[in-house]
Formats: sequence, C-alpha cells, structure tokens
Amino acid sequence: MTVTLQTVPVIAFRADASRQIGTGHVMRCLTLADTLSDQGVVCHFLCRPHDGHLIERIESHGHTVHQLPLDEALVQGKRFGTDGANVPAHACWLGVPWEVDAEQSSRVLACLRPDWLVVDHYALDARWEEIVAAPGCRVMVIDDLADRSHCAEMLLDQNLGRCAADYADLVQKSCHLQLGPTHALLRPEFSEWRNASLARRQNVRLQRLLITMGGVDTDNITSQVLYVLNRCRLPNDLEITVIMGSTAPWLDAVRYQAQKMRNPTKVVVDVDDMARRMTESDLAIGAAGSTSWERCCLGLPTVMLVLADNQTAIAQHLHAAQAAINIGSIESSNWENQLERVVAEVSANPLQLRVMTERAASLTEGQGVWSIVNYLLSGG
Repeated sequence: MTVTLQTVPVIAFRADASRQIGTGHVMRCLTLADTLSDQGVVCHFLCRPHDGHLIERIESHGHTVHQLPLDEALVQGKRFGTDGANVPAHACWLGVPWEVDAEQSSRVLACLRPDWLVVDHYALDARWEEIVAAPGCRVMVIDDLADRSHCAEMLLDQNLGRCAADYADLVQKSCHLQLGPTHALLRPEFSEWRNASLARRQNVRLQRLLITMGGVDTDNITSQVLYVLNRCRLPNDLEITVIMGSTAPWLDAVRYQAQKMRNPTKVVVDVDDMARRMTESDLAIGAAGSTSWERCCLGLPTVMLVLADNQTAIAQHLHAAQAAINIGSIESSNWENQLERVVAEVSANPLQLRVMTERAASLTEGQGVWSIVNYLLSGG
C-alpha cells in the first residue's frame, strides 16, 4: 500500500519511555514514524532521557531525536506544575513542570516547523498543546485514558469499547476521532503474519507458551508468573519463551527463575521478530497493554494480567468479547491461584483456544496504521 505525496511533510513526535512509563508510548509512535518515513516523511522525536529511555532505539530506525533536558532537582522535588491541583493524573511522568516542558518543546518545534505534531503522553493536555502548536502545525493526540482535555485536530484511542461520547467534553466537535482496535498502530509484520498465524490455529494444543509483561516489568511479575507455572501440571512437551526489554530491572532474576523451570524456558531480549514468535505460540500470558492488539491481530489466545489502572478497561472488554481471559489485577491477593487454575483449564481444553482465536482475530486485521497515515498525508 502506498500514499502519493504532493509535498514532503515534517512530522514531530512528543513521547517518552522510562522504567515508570514503560515502552509502549514510544514504540507505537515509532511504528507510525517508520511507516511515514517509508513514504518519504521526515520524522523527529522530542524525548526526555529518563532512566529506561529508548532514544538509541529511535535513532537506530533513522529518526532524529531532540533530547529535552532532565532536571534531577525538579524530579526529586516532585514539582510537576504550578497548580498542583490542576495537572493530569500522570503529571509526575513528565519529570518537569508541564510549563517547562512546553517552553523547551516550543523552542525545538520553532526550528523544525513540523506540519503535524503527534503527542503521546499521559502527562500532557490541552494547555501544553495550545502553547507548543505554532501556526500551521496541526496536532494529533494518541490517548488511552479519556481523562483530560485536548486541543487537537485528530485523536486516536485504539482501545476496545471506546466511543465518541467518552471524548465529547474533552475535545472540540471538529476533532477527528479514530477509535477502537481497528485503528491500532501495529507494525506491518503483524498483518503480514496474520494469515499464517490463523491457519496454524485450526487444530492446536498447548505446546508453546509465550510470556510478555511489557518491555520493563518494574514489579518483576514475570518471575512470579514463572513460579506459578512451575507448580502447574503442564504438558511434558510444553516449551516456554519469555520476552523482555534490555532495560527491564529484573532481567537477571527472570533468567535465574527460568533456569529452575521443569519445562524448557528461554528468555529473549529486545526481539525484532515478535510477530513470528507470536505466530508460533499457542498461548500467551501477558499484560493488558498495547501488545494486546498485536496478539488479537494474530489470533493468539491470551491470559491477561492487569499491571496498571489504565489496563483495566482493556482487560475487561477483551474478556467480555471472549478474545482473552482476564484474571485481574496483580494487586489482587489471589491472582496467582487464578493463573494456575486458568492455565490448567486451557491446557485441558483446546476448544477454548480456538474460540479465543476467532474472537480476538475479529477485532483488528493490523492495518490501523494506514488509516492514520492516510489522514496525516491527505491534509485531513
């Protein structure tokens, strides 16, 4: 699929990654930037170098990164806005007051003069967007929470169950909304592997289990999952693969736990073939974050854990659609027992795997990035 450009636009992205934020915001922006770059667009990222940032990863894809200074004194002092009662719930993720970030970002954007600014940050809202968007620069927001106002021409919320009414009081009526997993920003590899993945699930039993708790997993849930699996009655020929990011603070602990597993278990880091690995897996145990849509595209049955509040709605909607099994929050006292029970049930019931495959695959075909690219490059 190609898009014909009349001119070559410049598009800027404001997104961060860190041990606290995770990697999902930057990674989905990177998916969009890579697709735009393939169409000849020049993409720039504005990022703050938090602990666990992905700046080198972005640069390795050929995009320019403009690093915003990180003021450790402000971070330690937790001063995140001039009006502490009127800042987004995730204001601390920014690392500086939003006014400071707006001033610093504005200086960079004044030099870049982008046609579009894509904002994917829970700590930013309409006030920041109004300041940084110079005349001629249009704003696209990527959101999941619907908990703050935005000054944007376009807004993407890829979550299942999201509807226009959720943003009725948060954006202008003229704002173009792209809602639901049909528009999820997935790398092309997922749609490319989709047919092969669905084909191999016609007659499947549990032989390959994939564990993905996000790129960071600050609470070391992966080790706890492995501990639970080691006491489960699993098929003797089951193989387990754990995927983690290189910035994950508990990586060594996970590797140690993997060595103690009864079933063969390998830990792989910073993979560049996630779609293939998902395709070759029969079941996933994973967080209910943005990776959910990758699994849905490939029809990969999933047992989901809720690692953060913003994942609760995703898990509930996918469970209701029978596209995955939600065992709830890790804050629950019995999630480990729930996990043990569900894995045993799924292992003994291949039909349940097939039902999840059909329901999950119906939610997205992995072409969502093109609906966004076409809008950005067509002038809206």
